[in-house]
Amino acid sequence: MDIITTAFEARLNEDLYSTLKVCGEVDEVTPEATDIEEKWPLILNEYMADGVREFQDYPMTALGWIMYVGMAVAKFWDQDWEQYTKNDRPYESLRDKRGFDYLDEYISEEVLGLDAKQSEALTKLVGNCAARTLNALSHEQAEPGTAEALQVFTGCLRQLYLMGAYVQLHRMGYRMTKLN
Repeated sequence: MDIITTAFEARLNEDLYSTLKVCGEVDEVTPEATDIEEKWPLILNEYMADGVREFQDYPMTALGWIMYVGMAVAKFWDQDWEQYTKNDRPYESLRDKRGFDYLDEYISEEVLGLDAKQSEALTKLVGNCAARTLNALSHEQAEPGTAEALQVFTGCLRQLYLMGAYVQLHRMGYRMTKLN
């Protein structure tokens, strides 16, 4: 990535993480989740076709759904990572259960086991993060169809994926604290 995209992604990371921290959805310290982060290239490769296609008409969905995917990956990491790492189609296996349009519902209900009230709260949280990301993306003013625009969009997806994983790790009781 070039320096512009890296700086943009760093600003987006700071904005999203601080927003989630204020909401009590993450800890003061960013988790180290290397196993989850290592899945990102494979997930991005699978997600891009859906994400780019949906972004034109449904940008909030295209951005928000990847946050749900990050939550699902964190849940799988906690449950049985050894089994999950054998899945060479992690995103597609989630999407194919109910289709792209219902990916959020599938992950909320079946993967995370949330009830209706919890799902509604999660929808609001993801929507807020997607809206903040869309706002940041629009202010970046990368010309559509360029390599820079693709890099910025990819950075947005990566940050939302990570935020989803961080939120889910926090919800499952993993607590990060500063070491002295």
